[in-house]
Amino acid sequence: MSTFTAAGVSSGETTFNRWLIPVAAVLVHICIGSVYAWSTFNRPILALLPGQPSWFSPPYTTFSTALVFLGLSAAVGGPWVERKGPRAAATAAAGLFGAGLVIGGIGLAMQQAVLVFLGMGVIGGMGCGLGYIAPVSTLVKWFPDRRGMATGMAIMGFGGGAFLAGYLNVYFMKLLGVPVTLLALGGSYFVIMITGARMIRRPPPGWKPEGWTPPEKTASERSLTRNQALRTTPFYLLWGMLFVNITAGIGILAQASPMMQDMFGRTPVEAAAVVSVISLFNAGGRFFWASLSDYLGRRNTYAVFFVAQVGLFLLIPRLQNEWVWFQAALFVIFTMYGGGFATIPAFLADLFGTENVGAIHGAILTAWSAAAVTGPMIITELSNQAKAHLRPGESKVHIYDQPLQVLAVLLGVAFVLTMLVRPLKNAKRT
Repeated sequence: MSTFTAAGVSSGETTFNRWLIPVAAVLVHICIGSVYAWSTFNRPILALLPGQPSWFSPPYTTFSTALVFLGLSAAVGGPWVERKGPRAAATAAAGLFGAGLVIGGIGLAMQQAVLVFLGMGVIGGMGCGLGYIAPVSTLVKWFPDRRGMATGMAIMGFGGGAFLAGYLNVYFMKLLGVPVTLLALGGSYFVIMITGARMIRRPPPGWKPEGWTPPEKTASERSLTRNQALRTTPFYLLWGMLFVNITAGIGILAQASPMMQDMFGRTPVEAAAVVSVISLFNAGGRFFWASLSDYLGRRNTYAVFFVAQVGLFLLIPRLQNEWVWFQAALFVIFTMYGGGFATIPAFLADLFGTENVGAIHGAILTAWSAAAVTGPMIITELSNQAKAHLRPGESKVHIYDQPLQVLAVLLGVAFVLTMLVRPLKNAKRT
């Protein structure tokens, strides 16, 4: 007779340890997380592809396009991921993400900007989207007792990947050149992601950890399909919450280096060092806040995010002479930025059930696509307008005041949305 234990699944002589699932998820996420370090390619790519029109500047359009396609592919591919399973999805993600970098490298070698855009922007972005959601539904099914912790471990890999890639990209570009670096990274990431894909599997039907008793009203008793979830109010409340949290975080991330240079007179190298440390807090916050949400509750965790960030975004303009406190404020903000990503899958599973959470998670990641455009636009456009009105020689210290205030207002709205989230009543079974 097969037995199921808290550590794993036994069938005859074969035992599978459920703790291998987070390891597999990290292997996938640490690779696709490198997309957040693609800014290290900006100037080298511009040097190889001079004379491009401003509306088609390859480094910048590829990054924005990759994030847009990340959200769109996650939304469109979510039902396919649920049908085919996490292994097929992670395998497809490995092929797309690796191929995207290889095509980008070939495009740079041939000095063809369209190939760089197609490879790193479209194809690589699609690989990111499928790779991001592939492990999530599997994790919440293997860890019904610790959903937040499990998804936090995996999505922490996404933030950690950005930190590692930031250094590796620069090192290998100096050693190999940009085109060869992209080819090498594409092949390496493919191998690592395929390794993770081979480890991922779904739990047997009806599996639960030994000694764990589901709550009386379990998520599985009210599992909804993606289309059913899209017809509920809580889905759109969560979409709005995630959109604002990402908008605020990615907005300040887009201008973090210029902000440090303008407000504190730091050099680009000094600012870059702080930005790399930010990625560690981003990664750590994904595990910390998602794990804490298992005890604090998902809604309460998001409420803490928004209350704290409203205060911090309003406080930052007053910290122009307080370098240490300014860094501390940024670090706290980015733990919550990362924590928002990691907590949302568990929140979705709590509300809509685990059966189709991968597809629902894919749909809600369209908030990421929208925020990737909105956040940088808010802080860049408003700070540029303020800069344009400065008198010659006037300090740039306060050009970020208005955009930070706008983001603080949005965070206040998101707190209200959080307070409106309620469990579903009389939800139909799938």
